[in-house]
Amino acid sequence: MIYPYMTLPDGTEITHSDIINNNGKEQVKVFIETPVDGGFKDAVCILPDYDWTINGYTDEEVKYYKDFVEKASHLFFKFARGGGFENAANF
Repeated sequence: MIYPYMTLPDGTEITHSDIINNNGKEQVKVFIETPVDGGFKDAVCILPDYDWTINGYTDEEVKYYKDFVEKASHLFFKFARGGGFENAANF
């Protein structure tokens, strides 16, 4: 399942996966997608290793999103365990 996390003013969508069990290690995939003329720029970060796949973002944008994901990583895990941000009040 993919859960919405945030929509930024420029239309960038940030979403995340459920908890993924990878050989006994919990992981969460964070997806970032920004609409541009003719398509999208996108990035995926696999937490907790911060393994990134990035397409189309500038170095400045990459720095911003890496910092953003690092600061919110604990929330991505919390929301992934609990069924997404929309269910946060049920925690």
